[in-house]
Amino acid sequence: MQIDTPATSVSVEAGSTSAGQWLSVVAVAVSAFAFVTAEFLPVGLLPQIAHDLGVSTGVAGLMVTTPGVMAAISAPMLIVSAGRMDRRYVFLLLTAMLLIANIVCAMAPGLAVMLVGRALLGAALGGFWTLATAAAPRLVEAKDAAKATATILTGVTCATVIGVPLGTFIASFASWRMAFAATAGLVALALLAQALLVPSLPSASALRIADFRALLRRPHTRLSMLMVALVFGAHFSTYTYIAPLLEHDFSLSVITLLLFGFGLIGFFSNALTSMVISEHLKKSVAAMVLLLLGAMSSMLLLEHSPIGETAGMLLWGVAFGALPLCFSVWIQRSTTDLPEAGSAMFVSVIQVAIAAGSAVGGTIVDRAGVHADFTLGLGLALLGLVTLQRLAALERPAIRSPKLDCSCDASLD
Repeated sequence: MQIDTPATSVSVEAGSTSAGQWLSVVAVAVSAFAFVTAEFLPVGLLPQIAHDLGVSTGVAGLMVTTPGVMAAISAPMLIVSAGRMDRRYVFLLLTAMLLIANIVCAMAPGLAVMLVGRALLGAALGGFWTLATAAAPRLVEAKDAAKATATILTGVTCATVIGVPLGTFIASFASWRMAFAATAGLVALALLAQALLVPSLPSASALRIADFRALLRRPHTRLSMLMVALVFGAHFSTYTYIAPLLEHDFSLSVITLLLFGFGLIGFFSNALTSMVISEHLKKSVAAMVLLLLGAMSSMLLLEHSPIGETAGMLLWGVAFGALPLCFSVWIQRSTTDLPEAGSAMFVSVIQVAIAAGSAVGGTIVDRAGVHADFTLGLGLALLGLVTLQRLAALERPAIRSPKLDCSCDASLD
């Protein structure tokens, strides 16, 4: 069932995509950049925010946990409650919520108000990501649908490369409040771009709760979501607290450069992986999870070695630069009959993993230290690899017996 394939589409006849259509795609990509920058801004600022608000580093990690919880709830609920509402207005509403959220965070006098702002951000975030990739094919001609989707996802990578390190850089000479204020300015620009450039996106039908139940009855879907949760949990239980680990050996300005390097190498990793993922999906997923394991291991084994920790951060960037793309393609292929339900569930699982990973990681950091936290991350990543192996075994009977009722695509590899 296609919730975002209305009778009157933005592009009816095949042909060349106009400049105006590409500008609408860019507007959504700028919004993606703003959303991801706002979501992960606290990662590089955690020690400073914790100090100013008078809380521990682990408690400050709730700034990452809270939006994750809210996004997990809002992803399926918003798309169901929106019904046939024009997706353009939904985009504008969600981006306006993000703007208010960043203003609240910039002015927060204490942790409670800060978490209110972060909760508002999370509510907007879940809905945005559920709709963004579904809208991409409707903004351009059919032959350019994949390119439009890639352009929007480029906003995510650019936020990792530029947005989050830029926020840390602003905080290094001004304050973390100014970093949130600057992000609010970026969101305002994204909102203006959407208002001027994104066309009407009417929806002909609505998603049903029954669609989610249908997916959850499938063993392949359940295992796929578990794999995503484990690997994202491994990443965010540790990456959220990377600044406290690095601050013993690097200054804030150098940590900013390391975060920039993490994002930059992730950008190229994403681009290169996109060239081979169509034919080698399982191998791509396995390779990136193994790189993630290697990166987290090196951060522990080579602690207090500037060269070793730098190499570990770059290796980590290679892994996580490609993993969101790998998992996105995986879920798309395994939920081809219910793509929007699969997308909403995918967003929810990721956000639960972010929330649970950062919360559990924060508790461990406060009570047992960063080393214990990274040990947890290694265990989760290893379980993710085991789940991938189980999925491969589950697919083999389906390939040999095409008459079986299996929702997975035999071309996952």
